[in-house]
Amino acid sequence: MEKTTNRWAVAIAGVIMQLLLGTVYGWSVFKTPLMEAHGWSGIQVGMAFTIAIFCLGTAAALGGKFVDKAGARKVATCAALLFGLGTLLAGYANSISNLWLLWLGYGVIAGIGNGLGYITPIAVLIRWFPDKKGLITGLAVMGFGFGSALIGQIVPLILPAVGLTNTFYVLGIIFLAILGLAAQFLNNPPSGWTLPAAATNAQAKAPVAIKSLGLKDAVGTYQFYLLWLVLFINVTAGIALISNLSPMAQGQLGVTAVAAGTIIFISSLFNGLGRLFWASLSDKIGRKNVFLTILITQVPLFFLLPQVTNLWVFSAMCCYILSCYGGGFATMPSFAVDTFGPKNIGNIYGKILFAWGLAGVVGPMLMEYIKSISNNFSMALIIASALLVLGAVLISFYKKPELAAG
Repeated sequence: MEKTTNRWAVAIAGVIMQLLLGTVYGWSVFKTPLMEAHGWSGIQVGMAFTIAIFCLGTAAALGGKFVDKAGARKVATCAALLFGLGTLLAGYANSISNLWLLWLGYGVIAGIGNGLGYITPIAVLIRWFPDKKGLITGLAVMGFGFGSALIGQIVPLILPAVGLTNTFYVLGIIFLAILGLAAQFLNNPPSGWTLPAAATNAQAKAPVAIKSLGLKDAVGTYQFYLLWLVLFINVTAGIALISNLSPMAQGQLGVTAVAAGTIIFISSLFNGLGRLFWASLSDKIGRKNVFLTILITQVPLFFLLPQVTNLWVFSAMCCYILSCYGGGFATMPSFAVDTFGPKNIGNIYGKILFAWGLAGVVGPMLMEYIKSISNNFSMALIIASALLVLGAVLISFYKKPELAAG
């Protein structure tokens, strides 16, 4: 296939890739079936998700350099193969009741594939859409947020019909086919490519980075570590809730697994829509102001959520929290470009995304540990609210580096 020169075709392929990769966030729908089928504990089953997110963040941290050097199509194709294969292995692990293979397949292999696939559309689309950085990254990762909505609604319906093993097999085949096809449309703009006239006029009115920093120079600034920490905090809080949303809803509200899947579906829609909303808003009021709003407004919700027993109030709070969770992911790429410039953004933002990998360990394990010693999630969510306060304080100190100032 020849390289795509239509930037909206690249954008559509990127959204499709993110949609399927985002199904990882629906892991909680597999949690109870796996525990009941094999007698595994919540911590043991949750470890598959924890490993997947850690490997996702680590692969994204390393994969950004490959996108910059080797090309987006190759990295995206590799991502499709790994994510599909890892999901198939999860099905086989279930069929032979092998927990270690589940961790290897879904955690390590699919997690690495997910990370390589996640960073690729972001790094590519920022280059195709320098005139709409916030909007396009929000649109791309909106797909990732919708992925959990897709899986949270579908799996509870098909699992009773085909069984857990075959559910993993069906998903694995779908991932291999559709991700592999979407990957062929992802490539960086060709040499000499220029924006359409209308987009060029719009970009001329926007602030432009004077200089793009390399990775070495970027990590020498305090802004790199500040952005890293703020992303880590927002992800830790959000993923703590996401990783246990289904069992938490069932236990706290007394609803069925299907009803809990519906809560996951609706809140995941807000995860996706929040990515587009907050990223687009950041184009208007600034990345710093958006992050301040995201962090501060979540604090009372995390503090009060463990006491809520009303289905509608619980769902509304989860919807807003997930919109902020997704909004942080969607706004941070543009924040990084504004700070360090676009030239090496794949490599630089990849390193910032390592915060996601670590948060994917801290958030879920915090929830599991607190649950194991107190039989509820209350203290873990209160700790998350305190972390969000810290994040708001940190981001208030942000100033754009002089070398990358617009």
